[in-house]
Amino acid sequence: MPTTAPTPAISHPATTPQTTAAPAPPVELSLEERMVFVNAAMSVRLDEAKVAYEVNTAHIDTEPVDLGDVLTVPLTPTLQPPTPYPTPVAALLQRAHHRLLTDGWCTGALVDAEGARCLYGAIHAEARGDQSLESRGLEVLMDAIRRKFTDADSVPSFNDGFASGRIPMRMLDQAAGLADARGL
Repeated sequence: MPTTAPTPAISHPATTPQTTAAPAPPVELSLEERMVFVNAAMSVRLDEAKVAYEVNTAHIDTEPVDLGDVLTVPLTPTLQPPTPYPTPVAALLQRAHHRLLTDGWCTGALVDAEGARCLYGAIHAEARGDQSLESRGLEVLMDAIRRKFTDADSVPSFNDGFASGRIPMRMLDQAAGLADARGL
């Protein structure tokens, strides 16, 4: 029988029992501390979303939207005028605004073939021959226009500078409010 050599004994290093500290029990955070952590996490997420939005929309050419151009009221020929302002110039401008709403707005003429009028034409028609009232109305309208459009030199040129009547009509409405505030 063949003899087998004894296998050498593998020596293991002596293991010493390691003592590990028990993990500390979780600390209960106060509401304020939790809110601080949530606020920090949300700030990071919002910053990431902002950067992602800017990257995703950088190629889109946009211009700011004026909500006055977006929010419109359907107009009908039977649209009733609002309660008139108590002051004569404000009432004149309000009537002119209503005339443009019902009869239409035009550019390049006081009155076009369909009966639409420009800003000056509407004020002239509603003044009913009172030159003093008409000139005061045009003066207040020009003040209102120059608050937003500093380069405007006259009511007719301002009116003719637009392809749509939304802004000129809005300025006429604002002028009526301005005249009322001034007691005119």
